[in-house]
Amino acid sequence: MEEIILLKQGEMVLKGLNKHKFEQILLNNIRYRLRDLGRFEIVSRQSVVYIKALDPNTNIDDAFQRLKNVFGVISLNKAVYCDKNKETIAETAIEYLKDDMKEAKSFKVESKRGDKTFPLTSIELSQYVGDILSDNYPNVKVDMHTPDFIVNIEVRENAAYIHGMPVKGAGGMPLGSNGKAVTLLSGGIDSPVSTYLIAKRGVKLIPIHFFSYPYTSNLAKQKVIEIGHILTEYCGSMTLEVVPFTRIQEQIKANCPFRYYTLVMRRFMMRIAERIASDNDCKAIVTGENLGQVASQTMEAMASSQDVLKLPVLQPLVGLDKEEIVHLSRKIGTYEKSIEPYEDCCTVFTPKHPETHPMIEDVRNAESLLDTARLVDEAVTGIERIRL
Repeated sequence: MEEIILLKQGEMVLKGLNKHKFEQILLNNIRYRLRDLGRFEIVSRQSVVYIKALDPNTNIDDAFQRLKNVFGVISLNKAVYCDKNKETIAETAIEYLKDDMKEAKSFKVESKRGDKTFPLTSIELSQYVGDILSDNYPNVKVDMHTPDFIVNIEVRENAAYIHGMPVKGAGGMPLGSNGKAVTLLSGGIDSPVSTYLIAKRGVKLIPIHFFSYPYTSNLAKQKVIEIGHILTEYCGSMTLEVVPFTRIQEQIKANCPFRYYTLVMRRFMMRIAERIASDNDCKAIVTGENLGQVASQTMEAMASSQDVLKLPVLQPLVGLDKEEIVHLSRKIGTYEKSIEPYEDCCTVFTPKHPETHPMIEDVRNAESLLDTARLVDEAVTGIERIRL
């Protein structure tokens, strides 16, 4: 029996006349994810993507693991296919699912008849295959309500497909289907999660890291690079833009009232992020801000930071609590790296009593002694780009 992979499309199936565009992006993303594993036939029919290895030595398990992290896929299965007659379908189910049936205490059969010319209804096919499986595995009882194992049969136009329980996919929208944005990526817990969540909405991302050597070490930068590599499992390949931020922070410390230090620093980050966004045709800026978590994340403080922007700011974590963010961080595999104790530029020169409810005009006055345009130009000119 030849094993293939079936991917069920997610919310993109609700699209109208432009659904084909989203499907093509998804198929391209799948091809890219599998590019070094061998040759595959990849087709989409009736909102299901069928993936067949064309080389006999291809490791289908490796392909399956990679596809679990492809956005736009709601569930996936390894499956086999056979001719569309009830006897062959039953024989194939007996053989292909034998390990699952031997481990299960109870089962049921669910059938879907996409090909309406098939002579049995979905219920009739389920009953027929269920009776034969029950005869072959007498120790496994039939349970129509809470079975341990579900046998799935899909009768499609070209073949019948048999598989077991589906594995949950990454969900969301195909990466790249909703444009590009820049994302602020620190070494903490929050920003990798916000990056992941916006990528899940189909946005291709350019991560930006603000680096303040020698106040932050090369080990701290390496930590961010490693977080970025983890995120590529979901976000695809990215180019990390490492912005030299030391001179800006020193100038703020030397010239601005200290209680406004963090607010002015955030405004510079936003200016630089918008410049990078403009240079890369990005339509938004993504941040890991969470309302009320720290002094710079009050509504007034966030308004102060965004005062310098024309682009929208996307804040996917703004209403989550820390436990929810940590849970997502563990899920995507960035948590253990994020909690490594290295410095972050946001903690450099942090005021003991920061302004939490600033008036925007006061913040503008606080930075008025700085040559903001020149400082931004210098920072952008010094960017180090690292391919992830």
